[in-house]
Amino acid sequence: MSRIHEALKKAEQERAAMQGGAVQPSFAATEQAPTPTTLEEPPAARVSAAGIPLASGMPSFASPFSLDALLARCPELQWTPDVKTMLFFNDDDTARGTEEFRTLRSRLYHAREKMPLKKILVTSALPKEGKSFTSANLAQVLVRQHGRRVLLIDADLRGPRLHMMLGTTSSPGLADYLQGTSDEFAIMQRGQMENLFFIPSGQEISDPAELVANGRLKFLLQRVEALFDWIIIDSPPAVPVSDASVLAKACDGVLMVVRSNVTPVDMARRARQEFPEQALVGVVLNGTDNEAMSYTRYYYDVQEKNVTESKV
Repeated sequence: MSRIHEALKKAEQERAAMQGGAVQPSFAATEQAPTPTTLEEPPAARVSAAGIPLASGMPSFASPFSLDALLARCPELQWTPDVKTMLFFNDDDTARGTEEFRTLRSRLYHAREKMPLKKILVTSALPKEGKSFTSANLAQVLVRQHGRRVLLIDADLRGPRLHMMLGTTSSPGLADYLQGTSDEFAIMQRGQMENLFFIPSGQEISDPAELVANGRLKFLLQRVEALFDWIIIDSPPAVPVSDASVLAKACDGVLMVVRSNVTPVDMARRARQEFPEQALVGVVLNGTDNEAMSYTRYYYDVQEKNVTESKV
């Protein structure tokens, strides 16, 4: 039987060679079966384009991020801003505080001539000093210049306020991205002010300090910064929690908000020490009041008390 087996196998090989085809042995049982090979990476080896480990089910965020994609996929919502605090939505260029924000804008452009400056973190020493008010109105005054595109991010995951000031939804937002459940297109929105884009805080979370330190914010900024002239990030206060100092590492500079006659001097100094010397771009003195501003408030009947003076 062995001779017959060998003769049949040889004849089959010769026939396959004459036809130009591959040899397919008829007697597979006589050959050792190949070891199965998997083409999938083991779960522990899966990483994003930035080298960030991907959790199970996390989007890879590898799709191209372009202006066309942004405009096509970023939802346009009907914002209902609080016109008492959102100074540039009511088209009143003489409203109290608007000129101070134009001055702040001008000084930031002067600072940009001396250093790379696009991603600005806005923080304060303590809560209720006006950092969110400053962040939102700074973004608005920057986008008022023709052709300027601005991204405003609410990175205060502990006490978010920007979505209330703009009159829009808070989720999906930054927390959802940092957890890997939404990509940058899903968390970004725009309203009626042209070229102003907004990323809200997202869903409430129990561990904001761990989430902001996971490295994904830096990856997000790398993905989107080419499409924007400025990125303004509102952070938690610097003294009570560590979030601001962590977030600042992903930014080009820090703008500190100090409330006139409210912020204790020692708290302002402690907040200043949370950041490297070269990181501090300037200080905004908020809540000032003098005779000229009292007259302006009376004449234009403006309710907002958070008038900002820039000290950049």
